[in-house]
Amino acid sequence: MSHNAPFPLIDRHTHLEGALDPTWVRHEADRRGLGLPASLEALWSGQAVPFEGFIEAFLYGASLLDSREAVREALLAVARRTRAAGGTGFDLWASPHFLVVHRKQIQLEALWRGLEEGLAEARAWGLRGCVVLDAVNHFGPKHGQAVLDLVLPALPAFVKGFSTGGLEKSPFRDWAPVFDRARAAGLRIAAHAGENGPGSNVREAVLEGGVSRIVHGIRADDATLALLAERRIPVDVCPTSNRALASDVVPHPLPRMLSAGVRCALGTDDPGVAPCDLETEIAAARGMGLDDLALARLRQNGAEDAWCLADGPP
Repeated sequence: MSHNAPFPLIDRHTHLEGALDPTWVRHEADRRGLGLPASLEALWSGQAVPFEGFIEAFLYGASLLDSREAVREALLAVARRTRAAGGTGFDLWASPHFLVVHRKQIQLEALWRGLEEGLAEARAWGLRGCVVLDAVNHFGPKHGQAVLDLVLPALPAFVKGFSTGGLEKSPFRDWAPVFDRARAAGLRIAAHAGENGPGSNVREAVLEGGVSRIVHGIRADDATLALLAERRIPVDVCPTSNRALASDVVPHPLPRMLSAGVRCALGTDDPGVAPCDLETEIAAARGMGLDDLALARLRQNGAEDAWCLADGPP
């Protein structure tokens, strides 16, 4: 990987809850007298686990985010991983409603403070970062409105976007009023689509949900890829995570997506669960047959469409 390219290297998609450093997790588990789930140990060693095992491992890490200090540590894990790979910024997904209301394990103010402190330290290292609010698709649009009810009264400036994640069970057309409300509050809109749900979800998220960015999108058909290219919709692609969570999608469609003109960029998704960083994701892309020109295009797209580098209204 060249570190002399003209565009900064950005981790375009990573989750706070899935980013904790394994060493910190082991130490914290020992301190609390907790055992580690076998699924998490398996993932750390590079083994494949069922989807349910991945979720168990992800939720275990999320359960440790119960203090300002733990949230700060999770953000700094993202920053360290980004910096070590030669990156200069990251778009970070976080789920405040899940942690504050659903799990009742941290106060909102403590969550914001932990994120703010971590971002400030990352800036001192020369990194740019922002936060994207993540709502859970399969909890439905009422949950999405509850997320906005929770955060909008005192939304920090470092929050740049709103997204849906989780299982793609609730139609994106039903989420349109939630997305409209978030957009009116000055947030950019994204959706995890075409990962654990059909490729048609990508088209619906864009045409009926009105989203301006897609996460994964790897099940999209050729007509949908043409739509994404025509509308210049950015797509965050995470090869390591895709291999773990969508192993049936082979070969990986990233080369086909780029050839169709889709503005793909690379992200690490849950690097504290399925270990990876920007260097491993670039190596994976190269392993798909992408040449230096295509890798440079991924990097350029990553910077040009990154929300952590964006200024002004969406």
